[in-house]
Amino acid sequence: MTALAVGLLLVVLVLWEAFETLVLPRRVSRRLRFTRGYYRVLWGTWTTIGPRKPGQWRELYLSIFAPLSMLMLLGFWVIGVVVGFALMQWGLDTPLAPVGSAAFGTHLYLSATSFVTLGLGDYAPTSGSGHAIVAIEAAAGFAFLALTISYLPVLYQAFSRREVRISMLDQWAGSPPSAVELLRRAASYDALDSVSELLATWERWAAELLESHLSYPVLAYFRSQHEHESWLAALTSILDLSSLVLAGVNGVSTWQARRTFAISRHAVVDLAQVLHMPPHAMPASRLDAAGAARARRILEEAGIGVHPDLESRLGPLRAKYEPYVYVLSGRVEMELPGLLPDPDAVDDWERTAWNEPE
Repeated sequence: MTALAVGLLLVVLVLWEAFETLVLPRRVSRRLRFTRGYYRVLWGTWTTIGPRKPGQWRELYLSIFAPLSMLMLLGFWVIGVVVGFALMQWGLDTPLAPVGSAAFGTHLYLSATSFVTLGLGDYAPTSGSGHAIVAIEAAAGFAFLALTISYLPVLYQAFSRREVRISMLDQWAGSPPSAVELLRRAASYDALDSVSELLATWERWAAELLESHLSYPVLAYFRSQHEHESWLAALTSILDLSSLVLAGVNGVSTWQARRTFAISRHAVVDLAQVLHMPPHAMPASRLDAAGAARARRILEEAGIGVHPDLESRLGPLRAKYEPYVYVLSGRVEMELPGLLPDPDAVDDWERTAWNEPE
């Protein structure tokens, strides 16, 4: 009877874990979760054994993790359910035709063929309880297949929607994106008022990111398809932009900037909580005194009016989100963008396959 109890417990735990991960559209606060521990251990192992030198090969290696880990997780769930049902049949000592009492390996084979609904018929239970368990397992296998088929398109649709806006940010703010560069480019084309519309678009994007990544945390590990781009860099640059406007940049709606800042900060705080990363102060400031002076000079040369106390007003705003984006950057290994543009940077749209700007 011990095997029966263990098998039943294993089946219930695995199916409930799959339900919470694939179906339940909310953050699960339960501390003991197989999926959470699985990703923590696997990601730590994956980043340790891979190429250590930052660059193209490490990015390619890290990009494999999310889809591969997801497929492996589905495989672990299947194995857990199959073993659980086999333990139940074995614990009940279910007689099988044509052998009667059978070893655990035979019950495991019967469980596997029942779960994937093959129904080969070379072994079949001859008791009422055995028939019931096989029928339940076949139904569970069919439902699991249906859930998996519906889960993958939803996941990749959320990933695709996320990446569309990230790709568009390249033309606005450069590669990697910079809030100061975005304002400079808009002002140089006498289109500073368009930044308010941009912030409204990214307000919706941040809200979608928050909901999709809380429901499916594995999306945080999916990497962008272009160099110098990531969801974390985009979100951080939008927070930088909103902070600059709130600190005292003229020509952009402060009401819109406040709304975008609020939902974007909400996103980084909740994602840090989901990934169990408490905030930490950054070891070095992303904008020191010299950088702040340069930022002011760039904005003023572009014809943008700035508040006299821009630097002091900007500090408290940055303190609200930088500790969170810093720990997220360390967890998913995505670089944070600077507020200032890199003078040697080339936009991704200007690059070719031979790494030469056109």
